Amino acid sequence: MPHLVAAPDKFRGTASAAEVASAVAGAARLAGWTADEAPMSDGGEGLLEALGGTPQFMSVPGPLGVAVDAEWRLLPDSDGRGPTAVIEMSRASGRALLPHPEGDDPVDADTSGVGHLLLSARAAGATRIVIGCGGSATTDGGWGAVQVVGSARALAGIDLEVACDVTTPFLGAAAIFGPQKGASPEQIVLLTDRLRSLAERYRRDFAVDVVTIPGAGAAGGLAGGLVALGAHIVPGFDLVAGMTGLARRIAVADLAVTGEGHLDPPSFEGKVPGGVLALAAGRCPVLCIVGAADKGLLRSPPKGLEIISLASRYGGTRARQETCALIGEVTREALPRYCP
Repeated sequence: MPHLVAAPDKFRGTASAAEVASAVAGAARLAGWTADEAPMSDGGEGLLEALGGTPQFMSVPGPLGVAVDAEWRLLPDSDGRGPTAVIEMSRASGRALLPHPEGDDPVDADTSGVGHLLLSARAAGATRIVIGCGGSATTDGGWGAVQVVGSARALAGIDLEVACDVTTPFLGAAAIFGPQKGASPEQIVLLTDRLRSLAERYRRDFAVDVVTIPGAGAAGGLAGGLVALGAHIVPGFDLVAGMTGLARRIAVADLAVTGEGHLDPPSFEGKVPGGVLALAAGRCPVLCIVGAADKGLLRSPPKGLEIISLASRYGGTRARQETCALIGEVTREALPRYCP
């Protein structure tokens, strides 16, 4: 029987990566294929779901200080080096936790909740902590988290990995992401000045120059603050693909199916569709099912990639259940083209 690997990202606001992978795999099995479900993440929201583990919960201050019940995950020891904790910063300090439509407060929002999750992971015996940076409400340079943890010594002996999909510099965090978080031009200037002062503090107190580190501006500079605590920044897709053995799984596939909510040129720069396409090159074709896509990509997709846009085919924004049903439908229609 032909074999398919379903390795999508989430359709933001509509369907999780696991729901999309299930819809694709279910359609494949009905068509007589075998299917492997591998929901993916590039380090942002969806990281917990992609890596699995035992759910843990902790009440922590949200981005504006109101307590939230934040989930993180604990993976068992698999190599004799101890368990791994997986944290999504958005579960503690994410924009989705703010009241909308007028809950944005880009100046006061902070990452103290992330610091509490780090200490909780340490208390649980984690020897490795993976922190996904995405969906943040904050531009505090990670200072809230750093204050809660206290010093790099507090996390000594723990391998800290910051997973992200951007190379934004520390001092660019406000200008690049601030408008998405409701920051006015005046606030962007204020936030950038604050980041500059904080970078000097990290240099002085932690002997770390976050200004020179690519990606330190991720999640409003949280990545830089975590580097001051001893972390290193890694490409999110590469980390998740490595931890889930995605290359090995794709190597035995006749077709890889990926996707995300909106496909555009940056989707091939460190994000899930581009990562899956690179892993499948020379091994199997890739079908990319998306909510919508730039017209240029639909006209001229990258080599080895077929793109199906639900918006182009069906039009409009749809609810989760209908989206998953349509994903299953277009998968069933496409599979005969890929039968070996």
